[in-house]
Amino acid sequence: MSMQQSYANILTAVGEDLNRPGLKDTPMRAAKAFSYLTSGYSKTLEEVTNSAVFPSDNREMVLVKNIEFYSLCEHHLLPFYGRVHIAYLPEGNVLGLSKFARITEMFARRLQIQENLTQQIAEAVAEVTKARGVAVMIDSAHMCMMMRGVGKQESTTRTVSFVGDFKTNKEERREFLSALPENY
Repeated sequence: MSMQQSYANILTAVGEDLNRPGLKDTPMRAAKAFSYLTSGYSKTLEEVTNSAVFPSDNREMVLVKNIEFYSLCEHHLLPFYGRVHIAYLPEGNVLGLSKFARITEMFARRLQIQENLTQQIAEAVAEVTKARGVAVMIDSAHMCMMMRGVGKQESTTRTVSFVGDFKTNKEERREFLSALPENY
């Protein structure tokens, strides 16, 4: 069964008339949208980083903040969205800055939970850069908390993942955390 037919079945199951003018092309549009929202499955880390690792003597923390993302919760297929902050401690290599957004996008465009998304980004950056340490923080809002269930409109979730020196060195971790304003 095609994804388009599946959406037609869902709409019919909730009592909608697929011949209603507003719904005539909805199964096709919904299938196309869902394919886009889950397009991260068709990408690889090698593809999204595209050899953009460059030699560098810099050993100080590099921090890319406020990478916005949108993902779908694997439990309810509802959106969650927010911002990702990624830091790493270079060890002979740096990564092109746009690649942090591409890595984030690759994992966010899969059915996800925020806790795993945070860890996947950290591990991918560590793998690509061979950094001494990687830190990732995500702040996001979950529509499954806002639109259904408890209906808490102002709730947000923060997750962190530390790899290497950020995990073992409290001073490096403190530097990362202090570089982010409280409201992030």
